[in-house]
Amino acid sequence: MPDKGLEEVVAAQTKLSDIDGKLGRLSYVGYDIHDLATDSTFEEVVYLLQNLALPTPDQLDELNEQLVSERDISGFLSDLMPTLAKQTSPMSMLRTSISAASAYDPDGWDQSAEANYRKAVRLIAIMPTLIASYHRQRSGEDPVPPNPKLPHAANFLNMLLGEEPDQEAAQALDTTLVLYADHTMNASTFTARVIASTLSDMHSAITGAIAALKGPLHGGANEEAFKMLEEIGDVDRAEAYVKERLAKKQKIMGFGHRVYKTEDPRATHLRRLSQELGERAADTRWYEISARVEKVVMEEKGLYPNVDFYAASVYHALSVPTDLMTPIFALARMAGWTAHVRAQYADNRLIRPESEYIGPRDQHYVPIEEREES
Repeated sequence: MPDKGLEEVVAAQTKLSDIDGKLGRLSYVGYDIHDLATDSTFEEVVYLLQNLALPTPDQLDELNEQLVSERDISGFLSDLMPTLAKQTSPMSMLRTSISAASAYDPDGWDQSAEANYRKAVRLIAIMPTLIASYHRQRSGEDPVPPNPKLPHAANFLNMLLGEEPDQEAAQALDTTLVLYADHTMNASTFTARVIASTLSDMHSAITGAIAALKGPLHGGANEEAFKMLEEIGDVDRAEAYVKERLAKKQKIMGFGHRVYKTEDPRATHLRRLSQELGERAADTRWYEISARVEKVVMEEKGLYPNVDFYAASVYHALSVPTDLMTPIFALARMAGWTAHVRAQYADNRLIRPESEYIGPRDQHYVPIEEREES
C-alpha cells in the first residue's frame, strides 16, 4: 500500500513541470526555473505552459492582446462583488467568483479544445481584476479599471493600489508570478485534474482547485509566515522566538517541503527580492528578521525555507495586504491549473484510486428494536 497521503504515487504523466527534490530543481516544460525567473515574463510562462513551447515575438504579442481584451469582468460579477467584499474572505470570494463566471462565459458549456484554451486565457486574465476589485470595495474605494497599456503584474498593482507601480516593483511581482505558476501534482492541481477527469467543465475544475488552495496546509503559508514576522517584530527577538516555538513543538511557517530535500529553488529568488526591495525602500527590517529566522531554523532543525517564507516579505514590500497573499498565489497558479486541466482533457482517464478498508468485518445486522444502548 502507498504511504498515507499518496506520497510517491504517480497520479498522471505531464509535460508541464518537473521537480528533482534531492537536487532542488524545478523546471517548466524542461526550462530551468532559475532561467525563467531571471529572463522571462509571466505572460511568456503562460504561453509556455499552455502551448508547451516558448513563444515567438508575434505569438507573445497575440497572447498579450488576448489577455488584455479579457481583463474586464462581467456585469454579473461586478454586481456581485460588493456583497462578496462585505461578506466573504478573499479566497472565498475567488472560489465563488470563478464558479459564477461560468454563467456568462462567452464559450458557455463548449468543451472543445479551442473553447477550453479561450477559457484558460480568460480565467488567467480576470484574476487580477477580481482580487483588486474585491480589495478596493472592501476598503471603501472605487475599483480601478484595467489598464490595457500595462503588463499583467503591473496592471494588477495599478488596480490594487490605485497608482501605476515603478518598474522595479512590477518586475518583482512578475518574478513571483513566474515562480508560483506551476508546481507538479500539488493538492490544488490534483483536485483540478480529478474534477476534469470526470469531464466536468473548466470552471468547476478551477473552483475545486481554489477550494483546495484555501486550506492552510496548502495555501496560506505565506500569510502565516508574515504574521509570524510581525509577532517577532525585531531581529533581536528572532532567535528566542524560534527556539521557544520549537521547544513547544510548534511549527515555523514557511519551512520544509513535502518534495524538496534541499533549498526550494524558488526561495533563492524570493530571498534576493526580499533584500533588494527592502534596500530600495530603506527598510530592511522584514528581510533581516527573515534571514535570522532562517539561520536559527537551519541550526536547530536543518530545515530550508520554502517558496512561501520569503514571499511574505516580498509581498509586504509591494504593499500587498497580508490576507491577499494566498489569492496572489492563485493568480499565478491559474496558469498551471488551466494548463493541467487542458492536459487532462486531452488524454483523459477517470481518476479513481482505491482505498484500504480498516473497519470491522462480518458484522451481524440487528433490528433496531433489538438494539441495546451502548
